[in-house]
Amino acid sequence: MKNDPSNKVAFQEIEQSLFETQKKIYPRAISGYFANVRWFMVWFTQILFYGTAWLTWNDRQAVLFDLATRKFYIFGLVFWPQDFIYLAVVLIISALMLFLVTAVAGRVFCGYACPQSVYTEMFMWIERKIEGDRSARIKLDSFPLSVRKIALKAAKHFVWIALALWTGFTFVGYFTPIRTLTFEVLDFSLGPWQLFWILFYGLATYGNAGWMREQVCKYMCPYARFQSAMFDKDTLTVTYDSERGDPRGSRSKQADFKALGLGTCIDCHICVQVCPTGIDIRNGLQYECIGCALCVDACDQVMDKMEYPRGLIRYTTEHALSEKLDRHGIVQRMLRPRILIYTGIIALIILISILSLTLRSPLKFDVIRDRGLPRTTENGSIDNVYRLQIMNTEEQSHHYIIEVSGIPGATIVSDADFDMPAATTKIIPARIRVPAGSAKKGSNKIIFIVRDRDNAAVSVAEKAAFLIPR
Repeated sequence: MKNDPSNKVAFQEIEQSLFETQKKIYPRAISGYFANVRWFMVWFTQILFYGTAWLTWNDRQAVLFDLATRKFYIFGLVFWPQDFIYLAVVLIISALMLFLVTAVAGRVFCGYACPQSVYTEMFMWIERKIEGDRSARIKLDSFPLSVRKIALKAAKHFVWIALALWTGFTFVGYFTPIRTLTFEVLDFSLGPWQLFWILFYGLATYGNAGWMREQVCKYMCPYARFQSAMFDKDTLTVTYDSERGDPRGSRSKQADFKALGLGTCIDCHICVQVCPTGIDIRNGLQYECIGCALCVDACDQVMDKMEYPRGLIRYTTEHALSEKLDRHGIVQRMLRPRILIYTGIIALIILISILSLTLRSPLKFDVIRDRGLPRTTENGSIDNVYRLQIMNTEEQSHHYIIEVSGIPGATIVSDADFDMPAATTKIIPARIRVPAGSAKKGSNKIIFIVRDRDNAAVSVAEKAAFLIPR
């Protein structure tokens, strides 16, 4: 039985079915409305990404996440580690926005704004410019090695690596001032961590957009796996109208397809050729579909040539297909409870965040009592020493005054009047003196008040304990 040839054949067939070789996808270039929208998003996102790092604000980089000094600058706002709550709010809003967009229009974020899709489109554009369109690339890959093939491949990868390194450099430029980073690169004086992260993100961009491409969307991206949980029958998705298109079949332009018993799909496979993930949208909604709608542009062009109505492949909903809804009906059903709830929650969180940012005080401080024991003076008064960590979060200097209350006669015998430079933290020692007999023995509550001398509205109070020896 072990040496039976039929068993070996069966084993080989099973092995081939379980370990299918991944076929390389050669997306075909297409023009049209959705292709133009996609390229608009490529330009918009990349001008934003590459350009924002070079903007200045108040003689500094406009957007800088300075990890060394633990300050995050976003134009006129300065965030400190204590403002971590705002990062959590941004992540919550981003997640809810993704849920909202997915519930309304499926994976349009993946098709138009996801970094993987954007950089893959950029890398494929470079590939087309150097190696040619789909048919030329297929032929080039099928040819044996030659000087021309090596030259074209080398040129493509050189441009890819240059773009990937520039992307990594720009990314690091949001954490290290990009002008300083530029001089360090030119002087070959980059620090080890800066060099590591530039190469790391450059390699990630080169590998993901140049080599892995659709594999990231199909196998690595978790969003593709749970997107269906956010879909319903009123979610707009790229859909093939099988009722109108089937049965499929080729025919001449002059032929009466109805007399031939055919639908409007001529089975040209152009919708498959332009798909960046290589799927056939005519097989129904698939998790690999990123909603880029390039197949819509391709199919509409074929319909125009055949003089058939457009829209065989289009953005529509399951209800629209089954109930023959027009655009007005689709929009009406789009305003369903889950969409209104998502929108309301997002609007409320954004409003609260804006109010919090607008009303937040530029002054923050903490009180730390000195570890030393209380000191009794010659006249019987009691001294306690504290350290006040004062933080000026604004990009302008302030003059602050320290006051104390809570125990009758409590005074500050150290310097209580000081200047704070812009966006700095300073530790101010404070010696508090209480007259003899003015408070009970043990721990007594006192209140420190730090206020702006020139703006009474800027004032912060913190509690502390004043100790009197028993």
